[in-house]
Amino acid sequence: MFEKLRKKFAEIFRRNKIDPDEVADEIPLKLVEADVSLETAEDLASLVREKLRKESGSFDPDEVLSSSIKEIIGDSSLDILGVKKRPYVILFLGINGTGKTTTIGKVAHYLKKNGKSAVIAAADTFRAGAIEQISLIGREAGTEVIKHDRGSDPSSVAFDAIEHAKARNIDYVLIDTAGRMNTNRNLMDEMRKIKKVSKPDLTLLVIDAVSGQDSVNQARMFEENVGYDGVVVTKLDTDARGGSILSIYHDLKKPVVFVCVGQGLDDIMPFDRDWYIRKLLPESENRTVQE
Repeated sequence: MFEKLRKKFAEIFRRNKIDPDEVADEIPLKLVEADVSLETAEDLASLVREKLRKESGSFDPDEVLSSSIKEIIGDSSLDILGVKKRPYVILFLGINGTGKTTTIGKVAHYLKKNGKSAVIAAADTFRAGAIEQISLIGREAGTEVIKHDRGSDPSSVAFDAIEHAKARNIDYVLIDTAGRMNTNRNLMDEMRKIKKVSKPDLTLLVIDAVSGQDSVNQARMFEENVGYDGVVVTKLDTDARGGSILSIYHDLKKPVVFVCVGQGLDDIMPFDRDWYIRKLLPESENRTVQE
């Protein structure tokens, strides 16, 4: 995502004197092209400008960029394995096509690998195909799925899954939900009802890296209408480097809890800031500059 930007930086850095304003002015356009919101891009540019003005002697332009990105992301993290409450209820939101249902299977698998038990609630009762899909994924992940018939009240499915978990001392309840459209008023009403009934300990919004800036718009819509605690970013195995993640942290102040980097059940990992910056700034030739 930053390759064109870094080439321009290298050109500027080869000169005898660094102009912080010239460097910073290159940032917003390149980042907006890479699906970072304008507000985020401008603030990142301001951070870079401030750091360059403070630098003396030799410095690495990549380090200036990465340290500025770290300031935007912060060092907060959310560890779902360390929770004490049982069952710990996680509600998943997201529009169709983001990989929400497969993400739930990956989270179930992740929990099982770490010695935890889980049950899945098939609360997307709008489509029979959704119930079948989550059932297949649950079977693959070795996780029981609580389901009702198509057209059933989604809240009742979530409620039954939670009661099932309580009766069997299961650690986690993972609730799948419908995702017809993020602008569908009936869908948002349905999500609010499920949330009210299930009283989730954690609500996660699933977005995909391919959607770029639209994923940020989806995130805003769900925050305004339903509310959520964190984000899961999928499809980071594609060419997309996840520029929208910066906007999620900066504009919405929401942590990224997991990222998905492939199609298999194992292709999920807790979000790691250093890993993400390495993805944004792949290893490159030494561009240390003598100011």
